[in-house]
Amino acid sequence: MLKLKKRGKGQGVILIASDFDQVTPFLAHISRPKLKTVFDTWPGPVTWLLPAAQWVPDHLTGKHATLAVRITAHPVARALCAAYGGPLVSTSANVHGRPPARNALAVLRAFGDRIDYVMPGETGGRARPSEIRDFATGKVLRK
Repeated sequence: MLKLKKRGKGQGVILIASDFDQVTPFLAHISRPKLKTVFDTWPGPVTWLLPAAQWVPDHLTGKHATLAVRITAHPVARALCAAYGGPLVSTSANVHGRPPARNALAVLRAFGDRIDYVMPGETGGRARPSEIRDFATGKVLRK
């Protein structure tokens, strides 16, 4: 995926899941009460940078000690995560630095025969990417 998107390995990726238990093994221990602020934003379009478990590979975290995590509200993405039984890597459908594709035709134009399948259906309909917040500082990194 990183090669397809022409994206650097140091950036890391976002894991989406249908529920928090799916991402818990990927995270360092955080007590549930401390996660109230996080849980108040999910499911929904807010991605949190949470401390990664030590075993999590660099291709997920990039050069960071955190992992970007979102419990998605998108019904198809939730169903995929539930059917798989775990989180999936999420990324915008674009070559790095270019605007994201907003429909199947735009995805096919951007990637052509370099992808195996474009799932039919509606996108989330958002004009902007998901918000990103840092759990350690509470700061909004991308609004």
